[in-house]
Formats: sequence, C-alpha cells, structure tokens
Amino acid sequence: MERMPTLRETLDFLLFDWLKASDLTARERFAEHSAETFGAVLDTCEKIAREKFAPFNRLADTQEPHFDGERVHLPQATHDAALAYAESGMLAAAQDYDVGGMQLPCVIEMAGNAFFSKASVAMGGYAMLTSGNASLLMAHGTPLQREVFARSEFAGRWFGTMCLSEPQAGSSLSDIATRAELEDEGDALGPRYRLTGHKMWISGGEHEITENIVHLVLAKIPGPDGKLIPGTKGISLFIVPKRLVNERAELTGERNDVVLAGLNHKLGYRGTTNCLLNFGEGRFTPGGRKGAIGYLVGKPGEGLRAMFHMMNEARIGVGLGAVMLGYAGYEASLDYAKQRPQGRPMTAAGKDAASPQRPIIEHADVRRMLLAQKSYVEGGLALELYCARLVDELHTGEDRAQAQALLDVLIPIAKSWPSEWCLEANSLAIQVLGGYGYTRDFPVEQYWRDQRLNMIHEGTHGIQALDLLGRKVVQQGGASLAALAARVQQTIERAIHTDWAPQANQLAAALAQVGGATKKAWSTGEPEEALANAVPYLQAFGHTVLAWLWLDVALAVGGEGAFAEGKRAAARYFFAYELPKISAWLEVVARREPLCREVQADWF
Repeated sequence: MERMPTLRETLDFLLFDWLKASDLTARERFAEHSAETFGAVLDTCEKIAREKFAPFNRLADTQEPHFDGERVHLPQATHDAALAYAESGMLAAAQDYDVGGMQLPCVIEMAGNAFFSKASVAMGGYAMLTSGNASLLMAHGTPLQREVFARSEFAGRWFGTMCLSEPQAGSSLSDIATRAELEDEGDALGPRYRLTGHKMWISGGEHEITENIVHLVLAKIPGPDGKLIPGTKGISLFIVPKRLVNERAELTGERNDVVLAGLNHKLGYRGTTNCLLNFGEGRFTPGGRKGAIGYLVGKPGEGLRAMFHMMNEARIGVGLGAVMLGYAGYEASLDYAKQRPQGRPMTAAGKDAASPQRPIIEHADVRRMLLAQKSYVEGGLALELYCARLVDELHTGEDRAQAQALLDVLIPIAKSWPSEWCLEANSLAIQVLGGYGYTRDFPVEQYWRDQRLNMIHEGTHGIQALDLLGRKVVQQGGASLAALAARVQQTIERAIHTDWAPQANQLAAALAQVGGATKKAWSTGEPEEALANAVPYLQAFGHTVLAWLWLDVALAVGGEGAFAEGKRAAARYFFAYELPKISAWLEVVARREPLCREVQADWF
C-alpha cells in the first residue's frame, strides 16, 4: 500500500497552500522571516518532539508524579524534554527579538507546538503554561516584573503556572476566597501583599525541573471593612514565586510560604503534576512571618481582565492539544488497520474460508471509522490554524476589528469542538484495534484518557456553550455572527460553480438553520429559555464551522494523488455523515425545549 501522508505534509499544505502563511513575511514584524525560516522552526520542533518527547510518553503515564512529603518526583525524561523545549527558544517564539524571542507568527508557533502535543501532550504542559504566564506578564507587568519574571521564564530558568480555581470554586471564580493583604506599597517588584488561601487543580504547581516556579494567583483584596468583595470585581492578580528573588532575578535563598498540600491522581494527562497548593499556612515564614509574598500585577480589581488577556492563544492551545491527541490515535489505528488481517470478502456465493484473510482496512466499516477520525482531526487542525492566523491578523493585520469579531465566535469552537470530537476520534481508534485497543499494549487507550480532560479544563464544555449563545453571537447586535456568515458565504460563492456545488448548497442551508435557531432561541428574551439548550447549539454551530472549513480546504486541494484524494474524501465524509446531525441539535434550540430546565431534582 502507498505510504501514509505525514503530519508535516498536512501542516505544510494547510500553512502554505491554504492559509498563505508565507504572505506574513511582507509585514514589518515578520520581515526577517521567510518560508525557509518557518520550515526550519517546524524541522526543529519535529526533531525534538520525535527524540525527546514521543519515546517517553508511556513512561510519563506509568511513572506518574509522586510526592514523598518533601519533593515531587518525575521521570528524568520529563526534565530532559522540558529543558530541550526551553533550549529550542519556543517558549519565546512569538516574543520580540529584544527579549530573546523569534517574532514568529502565532500560526507558525502553533504549528510547531502541534508536534509536541502529538508526541506527549502531558510532558509539554509545563512549557505551554510557562509561555502563557510570561506572555501575560509582558502585557500587564511592570518593566521590572517583565525583566525579572517573564524573561527568566522565556529563558527556561523558571517555569510558570496559572492559579485560578479553588477547592470550593472551580469555574465560579467570583467565589474564590484566597485573600491578599497589602504589606508594602513601594516594593520594587510591585506592591507587595501577603496571600492566604488554597488553589486547586494547578497544573505544573510543584516540580523540580527548574530552580523556581512563578505562580500567577487570583486573589481578593479585602475592602475597608476587612471583608472580601463579592463577585469578580474584587479579584486581583499576583506574582507568587516559589522561591523569593531579588531585582536582578537572583534567588535570595528564602522559600516563599506556598507549599504543596497534595497531588491529584488523574485519569490521564499524568505527566503534568496537578496540585492542591496552600498559600500562607505558615510552613515557611519569609521575612519572619507567615503569608505567601505576592506582587500585584496591574491594578487592584483587574485580575480577571489580565488573566483573560491571553485567552485566545490559551484556548487555541488547548484545542490544538485535543486535535493532536486525536491525530496520534488516528495514525496508530490507521497503521494497525493496514497490517491486521481479519475476515474475507463477501461475495454473492458467500465467503471462501480457504481464501487468505484481508487487512481490516478493506472493510467498509473500518474505513468509515478511519474517515471519521480523519475528518475530525484534520478538520480540527484546520480550525486551530485558521484561528491562529486570525490572531496574527488581530496583531499585525489591517482589519483588526474583523479579526476580533471572527475570533469572538470561533474561540469557543476552537476550544470545545476538538475536545468533543477528537475524543470521539480516540474512541474510534480504540474500536479499530478491537480488544487490543482496550489494553495498555497499544497507545490508543492512553490517548483517550489524556484527551478526556479537554472538555473540562480551560472552560468546560457547558461554559463555552453559554459564552457562545449567551454572549458572542448576540453581542453588538449579532455583529460577530454576521462577520462569520460573510466569510462562510465567500467560500460558498467560490464553490458553487465547481464540483463542490452540492456541498456549497448544503452549507448554505446549514448556515441559514443556525441563524434561524439563534433568533428563535432568543425570541422571548428570556436567558433561562434561550440557554437551556446551549450545548446542542454549540455542537451544531461547531459542525457548521467545520463543514465550512472543510469546503474551503477542499477548494485549495490540487492534483490527484493519495494526499489530495484523502483530503477530498474526508471533506465529502463530513458533509455526508456529520453535517446532517445539526438538524436534531438545532430543533431543540429553536423550540426552546424546556425539559432540562424544568425537570425536578428529586425525579432523578
């Protein structure tokens, strides 16, 4: 059989043939780059991922982090992989040259990171968190905070975390109770506070990969009466280093009062530590007193605004991780299906038991499962890269308002759609392998376990749905939805006079269905009625977006060979088997089906 197209071939096609990423080099920020330098970045990422991450993905799962009461122990391979990533310069890939960055477009940065997510998403988690942490400080920190903390993170000396959730407050950040009390307004590193409280589900919260960990912590500053302000308005953001540092980014030798209370033992994603952290419990007494020292970032009460500054890139990153876990499972099941003999052809006379068995890829139902996976993972990859390209338009393009409008409605899809449908891809990969897929002898069960987190973290599935239907599609009189509809219509108009005309008409009908359901959902003006079926709306909206992207990708495919025909087959599959699902989802949205909001708790 003809060899399987590689991830790199698909990336190159999507980046350079479809998204025209090389055109970005005409912009001042990217003027020193070329298609060759972009290619060299992808080469480097692919090599490091292949050599330092992929061989140890199973090891990071089976030898999960453990805490002996003093230290967290990780496999040495995790240390080596994380530091190899840091040495590559990818932590600062999109940053300015003068802070050690490469000034890469977001779309190239994300494409490079795809290799690491596919090789070992959990081992790569430390770097993703650190890059997001440092990028936030570059946007909202003082010059000295950027110099001391962000630059040390970009250099790989220190890693970073994001500390939002608490044991009693997961997604409901308005209910956080971590307290920050002013100690010294005039500290050079920023107004210095003492923090007390607990943070839960903190990825990368404790390890010894680097000499220090920079926690970005959401906490509330008490009001004049000493009480915490209800809601989100009182939330501020603080830098809380594990080990205290001076103005020259040197460790002072003093340990801050932030300690690991325990590790969470997870279904998957085990290579990244996940922690309950205690702040200010008094185990350490910096400056002779209990309380974790934290430096205010930005202004009091603006913590959420700062924390969500990097949300576009963070949610694209989570979506990309979901895509690449699906991609890894797809490749493993495809390889297995080409080699595994099972069953014989069915003829009018029945099966000939004396004939040789055929590879299972020759069975139509196995091809269905492989086509479904291909349509999910390659469509998902197109989605994430398209959104990353919009981030570049937002930062360096001419029509930044248009880019922002499109990102507003696409980011909930970028995060949620691959988290659901690439999980389904991982389930199908297990099914292709049959009983073997259910064992630890093959990697597909780990990919499913690692994947299951993605519908939960960085905004749960339901929260993404509420954000989409409750805010994004109705804001500014529906301007963001109109901007997306205009883009979809452009693709339809290009396709209508080609062999893809049937799919173009199908997409036009789907777009009209989404628009109609949106209006009917909000026709009474009652949020409880409109939003009760937000998740089916999210599913239908996401499938419509993916159908649009597949049609757009199909129009960019040229030639005949296996690579081109595979792309066309995946596009046709999505229109034939997936897009028709939206009618059932949108039906309950349009009629504002009351069942789920009216059912009584004691009926369960």
